[in-house]
Amino acid sequence: MKYAMAAASGALFVITAGFNATSIADEEAFSVPWGSNSKPGVEPVTDESYRQECGSCHMAYPPGLLPAHSWERLMTTLDDHFGKNVEIPKKHWKTIINYLLNSAAGRVDYQVSNQMIRNIKGIPVRISQLPYFRHRHQDIPEHLVRGNPEVRSFSNCSACHAQAEQGLFGEGRKSGD
Repeated sequence: MKYAMAAASGALFVITAGFNATSIADEEAFSVPWGSNSKPGVEPVTDESYRQECGSCHMAYPPGLLPAHSWERLMTTLDDHFGKNVEIPKKHWKTIINYLLNSAAGRVDYQVSNQMIRNIKGIPVRISQLPYFRHRHQDIPEHLVRGNPEVRSFSNCSACHAQAEQGLFGEGRKSGD
C-alpha cells in the first residue's frame, strides 16, 4: 500500500508538473495585449457562401466591421433587411451566420476591427452607425457622398476605398483625390 501511494504521488507530480508547464506557456502566450500585433485593415471575406449570397446584392462586407451581436441581429431579421425581404437557403444561412459570428470584430485581431468595436452602444446594424466609422468620415461633406451618383451612400465602401473587398480601407481613393 505504501508503494502504491508513492507511485500515485509520483504520477500526480508528473501530471501536475506537465500542467504547470503548459499553464505557464499559455500565460506567456496571453501576456501580449490584444491589438499589439494586429494585422492591418480588416480580415478579407473568405467564405464563398457569404460572398455569393450577400455579395449578389451589395458588397460582401468584411465581418470584422461589425461585432458578433450585430451580425446575429442582421441574420435573424432578414425578413426586413433594410426594407427588403431576403431569403437565403437554410444550408447557406447556417454556414454564413457561423462565418460572420466567428470572424466578427472582437473575435479577430485586425486594426480596423479593433477600432470598430470601441464605444459601441446598443446593437448597431449599420457599419456607418459605429463611432469609429463616424469619426473617420466626419470631414467628408454629405454632398460628396449622397449627392454623388457614383457613391450615393456611405455604405458603398468600394466607391472610395479601392481595396475595400480585400479588407483594406486606407486613404487611397479610386478617383485619385
